[in-house]
Amino acid sequence: MELQTQRLKIVPCTDESISNYATKEFKIGSHINNYLEKLKDDSSLICWGVWLVINKENNKIIGDIGFKGKPDSENTVEVGYGIVPEAQNKGFATEAVNEIIKWAFSSGNVKKIVAECLIDNVSSIKVLEKLNMKRIGIKENMLQWQMIK
Repeated sequence: MELQTQRLKIVPCTDESISNYATKEFKIGSHINNYLEKLKDDSSLICWGVWLVINKENNKIIGDIGFKGKPDSENTVEVGYGIVPEAQNKGFATEAVNEIIKWAFSSGNVKKIVAECLIDNVSSIKVLEKLNMKRIGIKENMLQWQMIK
């Protein structure tokens, strides 16, 4: 499976996709390694964890986005994202998160998407606002957001 936008390819993170796209510039974070370990035990997690964000221009990973698990009993998933510093402030996060949100809602398993960011993370706040997510509160220095289908 692969999602595409005008500038990006977004692919589920697997050992194979990492070996196809990884470069020394993209650091594999512990959240990716943890997800890959869980994926080995539960293949149904594919697409409900980490996705790689690939710049079509140079075919390199510029970040990762994804969900923090499968939809819960209320058909809710939490989305998270990160873009490498040299690719920030170019609209890539908004473009990628928008596409993965569309995919989640079209899956038939999701009715609500939530997100959180630090109260002083201006870049993430702008991304979530551009996506028309609704700010619903603050919990422990984190802004809480949601979008309902």
